[in-house]
Amino acid sequence: MNVYENIIILNASLSDEEIDTAMTKIKEFVTGQGGEILKINIWGKRKLAYEINKQKRGLYALLIYKIPPAIIKKLEEFYKLFDAVIKYSIINLSTKQVENLEKTESVDEPIEHKKES
Repeated sequence: MNVYENIIILNASLSDEEIDTAMTKIKEFVTGQGGEILKINIWGKRKLAYEINKQKRGLYALLIYKIPPAIIKKLEEFYKLFDAVIKYSIINLSTKQVENLEKTESVDEPIEHKKES
């Protein structure tokens, strides 16, 4: 299994409950496909560099997970069909990046929502 870094931009108009539901669906999809979530970090709502689907703000989230490479196409299709996700980027991490990741903070962080500034 490869380790991937995934940045997701969720619709900023979602309530906290809807954000939790969306993140739970994403986690369940990854783990349901044989993947393992290594890190989740919610960055909070921020102004987008450009308008996406008539949205000027988005809620940014970072996920790092181990998943079989064959599942990435399924994950991309899942994001395309999932209305809460307005943009995503999936990057395969190198061995050196994975080693640096393992030296940093623990695997299971609580998900916290930052208030919009």
